[in-house]
Amino acid sequence: MSAFWLFVLVVALAVAGFVLGRMRAMNDAGGDVRQLHSLPSYYGSNVLFATLIPGFLLLMGWLIVQPMVIQAQVSSVIPQTAYDDAGSLNLVMSDVRRVAQGLDLAVDTGALSKEGAVNLSAETDNVRSILGEVGVALGSDVESYVLQAAQKYRGLSKTGNWLMTLGVLGVALVGCVLALKRTNRNLRARNRVETVILSLLLGAASLAVLTTLGIVFSLIFNTIEFFKVYPWTEFFFGTTWQPSFGGGSKLGIVPLFWGTFYISLIALAVAVPIGLFAAIYLSEYAGPKVRAIAKPLLEVLAGIPTIVYGLFALLTVGPMLMSVFGNDGGLGWMQGGTAVMTAGLVMGIMLIPFVSSLSDDIINAVPQTMRDGSLGLGATKSETIKQVVLPAALPGIVGAILLAASRAIGETMIVVLGAGAAARLSLNPFDAMTTVTAKIVSQLTGDADFASPEALVAFALGMTLFVITLGLNIFALYIVRKYREQYD
Repeated sequence: MSAFWLFVLVVALAVAGFVLGRMRAMNDAGGDVRQLHSLPSYYGSNVLFATLIPGFLLLMGWLIVQPMVIQAQVSSVIPQTAYDDAGSLNLVMSDVRRVAQGLDLAVDTGALSKEGAVNLSAETDNVRSILGEVGVALGSDVESYVLQAAQKYRGLSKTGNWLMTLGVLGVALVGCVLALKRTNRNLRARNRVETVILSLLLGAASLAVLTTLGIVFSLIFNTIEFFKVYPWTEFFFGTTWQPSFGGGSKLGIVPLFWGTFYISLIALAVAVPIGLFAAIYLSEYAGPKVRAIAKPLLEVLAGIPTIVYGLFALLTVGPMLMSVFGNDGGLGWMQGGTAVMTAGLVMGIMLIPFVSSLSDDIINAVPQTMRDGSLGLGATKSETIKQVVLPAALPGIVGAILLAASRAIGETMIVVLGAGAAARLSLNPFDAMTTVTAKIVSQLTGDADFASPEALVAFALGMTLFVITLGLNIFALYIVRKYREQYD
């Protein structure tokens, strides 16, 4: 049975347990809710959680452990001569899994019988042709050890799936029966349910923290490996970026950091005034009907994929700037459509909803009594906004701008398509430049040797970018908390 249908069965069993638990509690109380310690729904929820959580945890654990156990068993069939290291073994195992899936598909479609799939031989049968008939394309003929490993993989997977089905359903059923057995009118069901919900919330929060720690540690370890083979002084203070997988690379981050800073500065110069003015208009001047239409339309920009913005920069903004600042009929300042200005303008458009939405919410949080007091003292509306509303909302607005800056620093696709790939130090905003994120992508594209500094430098770049954006976020939170006004 597939994991999906097994999960559906566990959910159905849990729902049935909810109904039975509620009925059992009501029957024990003689149909009088006042005799129950908790509301009837809590008794049902207690049985539901006792059924669903053990079954779901076992299912998740099984799905994680089973592939590792099967790979360890199947790899014994593969001769050592077929691979050199763990990476090569993973490639062989991917072929094994593909052949195993093809055999399953052939059996399901009737191209092979179950006995035929088990007795298939690479020496006497054209396995590649058989699997090709059912839509599984293989790049080369199937070696005998790959076929044997795939057949063993199928057998172990089938056995593991049956054991998983029995185990998950058994654990869920035992949990359901035990919870039903303990259900009576005196059971503190509400306390149990709230404890489970608190544990689930704590687990969700812990998962987010652990994920962040996992990302940080993966970057740290590879960054340490990079600095073992490349001097940190040349990385942080070098002004030349010339990676060469043949050796002799110059991997200075300064030109990449300069391109990142320059493009982000232009983007903020576009996004901050437009976004802030839009927020002031929507919160202070626009009527309810205009606001109900304009605010969602403005926030549509936040839902556009960044690759679309990149294409917009490449096909529209770049040629438009070339017509004004280019060599052909323009001012001669721009050599091509990909430039810092191109990426900065488009990225600024992308950041407008980040600034406007956050600023709008912050301005709306300023109490109306402050506006009324200012207007009552004779100030005009514009004076009230300038001298009362904006100073009160300034910490939140600064925090919104800093969060938008961290978003700009981490952008990739707009830079790749709009700014070019040249790592240079230049003050001309119409020159092509690149950023840290774009070079992370380029260094990890292709067959990279992760023991070489040219590949490991991507992790050092990522760690540097992570520290910068983390610092901006912490500074934004500090500004908001330190200068935030507390209103009653």
